[in-house]
Amino acid sequence: MDDTLLALLRRVDTPTVCNAIEVAQGKRGFNRFTRGTMLCSDPDAPAIVGRAVTAKIAALAPSTEAPDAIRARRMDYYRRMAEAPKPSVAVVEDVDYPDCIGAYWGEINANVHKGFGMSGAFTNGVMRDLGDLPDDFPVVAGSIGPSHGFVHVRELGTPVTIFGLTVADGELVHADRHGAVVVPEDVIPVLADAIQKLLDTEKLVLDPARKSGFDFEAFETAWAAFENART
Repeated sequence: MDDTLLALLRRVDTPTVCNAIEVAQGKRGFNRFTRGTMLCSDPDAPAIVGRAVTAKIAALAPSTEAPDAIRARRMDYYRRMAEAPKPSVAVVEDVDYPDCIGAYWGEINANVHKGFGMSGAFTNGVMRDLGDLPDDFPVVAGSIGPSHGFVHVRELGTPVTIFGLTVADGELVHADRHGAVVVPEDVIPVLADAIQKLLDTEKLVLDPARKSGFDFEAFETAWAAFENART
């Protein structure tokens, strides 16, 4: 993914990308998106875009493993996050869902991941410290809470499932306050053109609707043009 496409993807929202994927595929039915309502630490921030670096955590109960094993896996986790090719996104499944209590994403952890050069975090788990999270590192999460519980890392690099969306390590993720999508690899080379086609098509209705004197007759004409142009 080149810098031009990356900049474009950060400017547009996730619904636009979701629709543009269908434009690129030439059909309806794309379904690699989250289900349900997620929360965003900074709803006005640019979209989170990057290759997924996946992990699983838990926090409801202490780990039964030896402390050395727990620490070693945690350091392996941070090494993977730091060394993953950029742009990257931390995609972390809390296996306690829907009973998540451990706010893994707080002031310290978010700043650490931002310092690694990552674009943001996407999780079904908990975030906190909302007034103190770093700028330019949005967190899209399942809930907000005060405690870190007994949070510990369980798995690294395995597929994770967050709000109905399964993400494999290395897949391209686009996320914002609406949720997230995984962009199919074969769509990436044509995604910029698909986004532009989508935006141009939407203008066929939006431009007339925003003009004074818009009525049903104008709508009918605009909608016919829109239907002829859309996927």
